[in-house]
Amino acid sequence: MASDHNPVAVERAEWKKRQMKERMKQLLTVSSPIFMLLLWELLSRTAIIDPRFFPPPTAILETFWNLAASGELLTHIGVSLYRIFGGFLLGVIPGVVIGLLMGLYSPIRHFVQPIVMALMPIPTLALLPIIIILFGIGDLSKVVTIAGSVFFPVVINTAAGVMNIDPIHMDLAKNYGADSKDYFLKIAFPGALPVMLEGIQMGQAIALLTIVAAEMMGSVSGIGFLIWTSYKAFLLQEMYVGLILISFFGYLFSLLLRGLQRKILRWR
Repeated sequence: MASDHNPVAVERAEWKKRQMKERMKQLLTVSSPIFMLLLWELLSRTAIIDPRFFPPPTAILETFWNLAASGELLTHIGVSLYRIFGGFLLGVIPGVVIGLLMGLYSPIRHFVQPIVMALMPIPTLALLPIIIILFGIGDLSKVVTIAGSVFFPVVINTAAGVMNIDPIHMDLAKNYGADSKDYFLKIAFPGALPVMLEGIQMGQAIALLTIVAAEMMGSVSGIGFLIWTSYKAFLLQEMYVGLILISFFGYLFSLLLRGLQRKILRWR
């Protein structure tokens, strides 16, 4: 009974409970995809689902290793990652800068906002023919396509983040003689970070969606090219390899950005 009133023992028991809950969450996170793969394997092997269209995961894994061993898969992955990172940076950097300017300065916001609102509903992929005419069918057109898709959620979220900053922070900075650089780097940027990072998180998901579609048209390499050519040749195991790779990179990038978000926004 004495241990029930011992603060150290109570705290230790609470810590153990929290650790147990975290382990259960991690177990559930890992077990759900494993369960889906096992179910898929069983249904395909027993022909409950047509193995021609849904080959078992073990067969897809074998195809993955064969493609990796030949070097073909690594080439497609390298090309796609280069395009994704290039387009992502090309969309995020101007999106953040313009979003901060829109949030800070009303004339810039009123000048830029109609353009953003008019262009945002147009799918970037619908502009792909024009982009190919302007930039050719090489990597640059893919990078520009991804950048256009990433730019809009970043610029809108960044501007919204700045405008949601409590005006008292602006007044304090003004009273202490802050200049434009201080407003930009010490108030607007950190104040908009939480909403801005959500826009960047959304942008990385859009980048992966865009690269697959962009590489299906006018491309001779990349994961999207692998998916499309495998589908046309009815090599569905290779097609699933490409689909699983996109899913994997989407999950990986999301984890990395969430980790970065927790590290930067420690006060939240």
